[in-house]
Amino acid sequence: MGDKAREYTRTTIRRLDTLSGNQCYAPNCTRSLIAKDNKTIISKICHIEAASENGPRYNPNMIDDERRAFENLILLCDEHHRIIDNMDNVTEYPVELLKDWKANHESQLLHQKLSQNNSLLYQAIVALSDIIDDSESLDNDIQAFDIEKKLEYNNIKQNRYLIEEYRVLSGKIDALYNELEKSGSFKKEKLLKIIRMAYLKLKGKYVVDSNNELELIREHSDDIINDIEEFLLNEIEKQSIHDDAKIAIPIIMVDAFMRCKILEKPNHDS
Repeated sequence: MGDKAREYTRTTIRRLDTLSGNQCYAPNCTRSLIAKDNKTIISKICHIEAASENGPRYNPNMIDDERRAFENLILLCDEHHRIIDNMDNVTEYPVELLKDWKANHESQLLHQKLSQNNSLLYQAIVALSDIIDDSESLDNDIQAFDIEKKLEYNNIKQNRYLIEEYRVLSGKIDALYNELEKSGSFKKEKLLKIIRMAYLKLKGKYVVDSNNELELIREHSDDIINDIEEFLLNEIEKQSIHDDAKIAIPIIMVDAFMRCKILEKPNHDS
């Protein structure tokens, strides 16, 4: 038991690395997660709720896919890893405290990077919009629906944290889209078409020709989101842009989710 809970996806590891800023998630810890040679990774991937039954803060109601999910993981230095996982310290480091560490560290890092380099979003948007030609049109108006209802309708679990954290940045994305369109060098429609096409293609490997398409989408909604992120990250890695621009990919995806380009829009009667 617990082996699968440590089989982290490449997307999860990338997201953790990017949002750690190479710093331990523990408040006020100044230890770097990269060794002095600037090459060797010395971070420890730690479970907020344990990977195995005998571990600290074990939750028997979780499945292994939830245990290994991004929202249940933080990066720590070796010392803090040992401290929080010491069974004698469990009451001092409960689940809610570690979730606060995660939320605060990642939120501060995200806003810090975006404020220090306003071009990160720009670079990622332009890089993605160059993937395909602009031969087809697509309706890109933001759809009217309740975000919580869409999360429930698509049975999103592991990526709920991501969507709830980044949805507040949708206005920033929209302002940048409008600014770029005014310059004549970019079409919002084109980028959202790329994301929509990625969704339609990637959901196909789970749905195939099933008559129960929605049921299968709901079963694999988190896998589909992760696959889309992996696809978009692979695409921008082919281009010469700042490595920190990867931080913009989940932001762009959440905005596309809110425009209903990723996953399904709830029925009015659902």
